[in-house]
Amino acid sequence: MREKIEEYIKHLANEEKSQATRKQYQRDILSFFDFLGGEAVTKELVIRYKEELQRLYQPASVNAKLAAVNGFFSYIGKPQLRVRQLKIQKNSFCTQEKELTKAEYARLVGAAKQKGNKKLALLLQTICGTGIRVSELQFITAEAVKNGKAAVCLKGKNRTILISGQLRRALRDYLRQVRITSGPVFVTRNGRPIDRSHIWKMMKALCRSAGVRSEKVFPHNLRHLFATCFYSIDKDIARLADILGHSSINTTRIYIASFGYEHNKKIDALGLVMI
Repeated sequence: MREKIEEYIKHLANEEKSQATRKQYQRDILSFFDFLGGEAVTKELVIRYKEELQRLYQPASVNAKLAAVNGFFSYIGKPQLRVRQLKIQKNSFCTQEKELTKAEYARLVGAAKQKGNKKLALLLQTICGTGIRVSELQFITAEAVKNGKAAVCLKGKNRTILISGQLRRALRDYLRQVRITSGPVFVTRNGRPIDRSHIWKMMKALCRSAGVRSEKVFPHNLRHLFATCFYSIDKDIARLADILGHSSINTTRIYIASFGYEHNKKIDALGLVMI
């Protein structure tokens, strides 16, 4: 079975799934077979595994793990073993505890500057000022800064990211200081593009000095902040979806969900509760 799992992971590579996705699928599939403890796979056992996942994880995590297992069953020609994912009704609002505010973002940038880490301060502003995914940061190059736009080609998708005037000037000054004339702007000492884990660690290191809760601080929350700020001004969800590179507006709706306290204020403003 391990040979089949390895074959499936290679298949995912051929399907151009990212390395992170392949590793996660492999972990989830192996966890499933560890749960079986050597027993033959049956639909009843898969259902039992699903129930165990529901006991241990949040619904979204359960569905992600089931997706890995279901995909493997389809690959080995046993689709009858697949189980249904959980139905999750999306909230019309998001929890304030997890969302990064504009003020908190400003404190993170300020903390990076106070530490003398201009590269990190500019990196945060580049992600938040363009709404790009952290995996797309490698396409912010010296050439892109010069042209005012970056051509992104990732996972078979192509799109153009505009670099605004203020950000472009800041990046241009930084490139002159670090003497980079071509290739990615944000690189390690060895000249390689900074990867996701490195960025994540650098951001977490700012939390205490910035006075921001660490669970709010990760690259993707900068993308969410861009979306909420942009939508508050433009109010065009279709345009925002194009900028973020979303193929579905339903995905974009998740990004612009209001905080719970804002949701409550809007409901109270209806004046339908009279005490």
